[in-house]
Amino acid sequence: MPLPEGEAVGRYILRRTLINIPVIWLILTLVFFATSVLPGDFVAQRIAQQNPTGNTKAERDAQVQAIRKELGVDKPVVQRYIDYVSNTLHGDLGHSFRTKQPALQVFREGLPYTAQLGLMTLFVALVTSIPIGIISAVKQDTPIDYGLRVLAIAGVAAPSFWVATILLLSVVRYKLWNIDLIGQPLLWQDPVGSLKLYILPALAGGFASGAGIMRLLRSQMLEVLRQDYIRTAWAKGLRERAIIVRHALKNAMIPVLTVIGLTVAGLISGNVVFEYLFGIPGLGSRVISAITQRDVPVVQAFVLVIATFIVFVNLAVDVLYGWLDPRIRYS
Repeated sequence: MPLPEGEAVGRYILRRTLINIPVIWLILTLVFFATSVLPGDFVAQRIAQQNPTGNTKAERDAQVQAIRKELGVDKPVVQRYIDYVSNTLHGDLGHSFRTKQPALQVFREGLPYTAQLGLMTLFVALVTSIPIGIISAVKQDTPIDYGLRVLAIAGVAAPSFWVATILLLSVVRYKLWNIDLIGQPLLWQDPVGSLKLYILPALAGGFASGAGIMRLLRSQMLEVLRQDYIRTAWAKGLRERAIIVRHALKNAMIPVLTVIGLTVAGLISGNVVFEYLFGIPGLGSRVISAITQRDVPVVQAFVLVIATFIVFVNLAVDVLYGWLDPRIRYS
């Protein structure tokens, strides 16, 4: 006897979650050993900043050993790995070498800025790509289709950071509005000022992401529109909107959903250039600073959290497949 749909979904999610645990453990292991073999370390940088010259080698060695012991990096690599895994299982991702705060604190401070930029970018990508993809498919081989395809190719070909730079220079050159690069307001703090700051990177990133989605959606829509059940729907005299939205689009969205999932997964980790260009203190700029300063716990926490986020975004996409296509069974 088949399981009820709700119970089947629950078991599928539980099974996939258990499968994802070894994946997360593997990522945790790789990032630990990768950061352990990076050239240079935080201790050497700290000693160089405090005492660039003047101390004897013996004194510097003694200081290095004292700081290593203070930070807990004087132990063998295997022992540190065991301690790291144990602490992670207890929810402790370590403390920043530089600020002494929990490593996740740096993540929490940058997350609102990155999340706002990511959500605005996703909104722009979906609002532009889905209607354009549908129109381009329905108006196949017409001047409208050719124009929209050229726009999509331009979006794929033009580097998003270059588009963002051109937009920024245009706003500054023609004094369209003032951008608060110093205050860096969030949407709930200063809606108008925040939109002025975030709209340019959101447009550039959303245009680049949406172009790929639009091209894939167009090709999938063309394939679905040639199916027999679509011809039957036309023959029955159904309204064009019902045929396009209820029958064609829902089936065409199945492979497109995978690309959207990858776009969502890259929202947090993929806006490093935009954050640097517009002075947004998000996760990207903070983790780049941590890598430069060899602040290993912050880097490890960032990679682990982002990897976990991506893993469960992929799980959410797989669950949505069954909602879009009833023929898909959770087994």
